[in-house]
Formats: sequence, C-alpha cells, structure tokens
Amino acid sequence: MKTVLLLGVGRSTHTLIKYLINYSQELNIKIILADQSTNDFINPYIQNKQCEFVKFDINNDSQRKKQIYNSDLVVSMLPPKFHYLVAKDCILYKKNLITASYVSEEIQKLDTLAKEANILILNEIGLDPGIDHISAMDIIDSLKDKGAKINSFKSFCGGLIAPKSDNNPWGYKFTWNPKNVVSAGQSGASYLEDGELIRLTYKELFSNTEEVIIPNYGEFESYPNRDSMHYKNKYNLSDASTIVRGTLRKAGFCAAWDVFVQLGMTIDDSAAQIINKDIFFNYLKDLDNQDIYDKMNYLELFNNNNNYNSPFSHLLETLKKKWCLNSSDKDMIVMQHKFNYELNHKDYNLTLSMVVEGDDSIQTAMAKTVGLPVFFACKLILENKISLKGVRIPIYKEIYQPILKELDNEGIRFCTD
Repeated sequence: MKTVLLLGVGRSTHTLIKYLINYSQELNIKIILADQSTNDFINPYIQNKQCEFVKFDINNDSQRKKQIYNSDLVVSMLPPKFHYLVAKDCILYKKNLITASYVSEEIQKLDTLAKEANILILNEIGLDPGIDHISAMDIIDSLKDKGAKINSFKSFCGGLIAPKSDNNPWGYKFTWNPKNVVSAGQSGASYLEDGELIRLTYKELFSNTEEVIIPNYGEFESYPNRDSMHYKNKYNLSDASTIVRGTLRKAGFCAAWDVFVQLGMTIDDSAAQIINKDIFFNYLKDLDNQDIYDKMNYLELFNNNNNYNSPFSHLLETLKKKWCLNSSDKDMIVMQHKFNYELNHKDYNLTLSMVVEGDDSIQTAMAKTVGLPVFFACKLILENKISLKGVRIPIYKEIYQPILKELDNEGIRFCTD
C-alpha cells in the first residue's frame, strides 16, 4: 500500500480529497491529510477512518520531514511560498511531488537535483495553470502534426458565478481567495499583438479589455493576465505574432474595478490614506457612467465606521460581505482558446470554449477544475505511467492526453463554436 500525503485542505481541495478517497481501494493507497486544522468537509472522512488527519505546521522541519519521508507521493496545496520547503524534502527523500501552482524561480532551480533523485516535481496542474496547458497543447501539437503554422493564440479564463446565482450588479462573487482577487494584476501585464510587444502598467490594465463571447452564456470581457510572452517558449509558438492570455469577467466589471485602481483603493499599505467619500463620488460623477454608479452604490463602501489599516483592507472587507458565496450559490469556470493558423496556404480560425458549473457551494466548479487534474496526475504517477523526471509542467503528451480523456469522462471538455 502506498501513502499519499496531501498538504493543505482548503476549499479548492474538496473534489481532490473526495476522489482520492473514492479511488483509494482501486489505487491501494492510504491518504494522510495535513493542515493546521480540520474543516466540516473532511471531518466525516476522518471520523469514518477513510483517511488520517495530521495537525501540521509547514515550518516545523522535523514534522515536515517525517511526514514526507513516510509518504510515497506528496501533493502540496499549500500557499505557493511553501512549495520550495516541501520540494527540497521531496528531493532529499526521493518522493514525487505535485502542485497546482506556477513554477517559481526557486523551484525551477531544483530541476537538476530532482532528476538526480529520479523524481518528478509536477507543477501547474490545476485549472489556470493546468487545464489551460493541457487543452492548449493538445490543439497546438495536433495542428503542428498536420503541418499548420500557428499565427495567433489567445487564451481566456475566469472563475465566475453561475447565471442562476448571478444576483448582484457586478456579476461576480468570490469563488477563490478574496485577497488574491483584490490584488490581481498589480504587477501589470505584457503580451504580443500583431508582432508588437505590449506592456501595460497596473493603472492601464483594466481599461485595455477585449470582448469574449461564450456560446450560450453571452458576452464577457478579458483583461491581460501577467506575462503572456512566457508561452511563446512554453508552447513552442515561435511563429505566432499574437499571444494573449487574459482573465475573464462579466461585461462592465473592468471599467468599474478600474475606479478602485485609479483611486488607490487596492493599495495594501498602512501609510496610504483611505479615500474620502466626497472624493470618491465626485470621481464617479465625472465618469458619468450609470452602470458604474449602480455597481458602486450596491457595495455601500462608506456605510460603516470601522477602522481599517489600509485602503486594501477597507475594500477587501466590504467586498467579502457583498460578494460572498451563499450556501445555495453555484460558481462557474469559463475558459476559451482562440487560434488562427495557416494550413495548405489557407487561413483558419478555431475557437474552443469550456464552461463548468459547480454542484453547490462545497463541490464548486473551482474545486472540480483544480482538484480533478491534480487527482488524475496522482493516478498516473501511482500507476507508474509518467516517465518524465525533474521540474515539469503538463505540456507533454504522456501527461496531457490521459488527463484530458479522464476530464472528458467527468464532463469537463471543450466544445468548438
């Protein structure tokens, strides 16, 4: 029997945990969940002895090393800053590691050591990054196998609220870490458009949007996400003159969010001054946009007397109350890839869209689309079906092809327009 150690049991792990337990007999595995505390979702599994729980402190070296030493496969769903500690111990004890996070520079530097230890450190195998990689590479490789030249690649993704639960003017509720939503985009973005490298500052980001139409779901908008240029090499898109990755929101969201950015309301600095009510509404008056005014009026930003230590905390606490996911709400994941390619001297456009709705506020679309790719990667490793070693992301056929098939069996698939 092999032991799977899952570090971190937050909301995004619910589907992963359910599948690990449901497949535990088939895979002949023992499951150990490790975190600072349990939660209502995992408690029944623990009580029914379907898994074990360990109260865990990631910074406790002896405890961390002991748990990793006694495991066969480690899955880290902890905040990204802790993955390096876990990865070093996995190399030391020669244990395979899976994370859903972006590969950091620290982790990438462990590639040679991981290969020497004959282990795989598989990163970016959640939703975004994750499903975006495996679905895009499936198309890119198949087009190149036909001899196509890919001229343009655009990819959009958003964690949103399902239409039946969309009952506020913003068309948005928190389906993942609220803090990350408020701080999103602060490093700006860069992308390639018709051969020109475009760099946007944070203050330019939300006024440079692109319309995205999702079949049966209508109009969305996308703002540029981080550095799209990484994907030129990652996806081997050397011929592409356009490479854009963006974050999806409902139409009208970005123009309103830009108000917070321009007024410094997303600054997480106790030295920064919280915006005055009169200044705020004078700014809105100058914009003369009824949709933005309705969105702001709904938030009731100035209807309490709480003392906040920064503009960021003021905005964050307000949004937590107004954008909370209620128990009856269902979230929604939307992803779309758009290709333009040349084949046999003819130009073609190809658009693929994926929409996944959650079952409820526990088995969310976010938990499904993050957890299932991680689970199926676990399954491949436990069954010795991945030969790759070192620090990797899922852009290789031996990883993405079987995972795409498994996701399709779960109803998570892309459809062409």
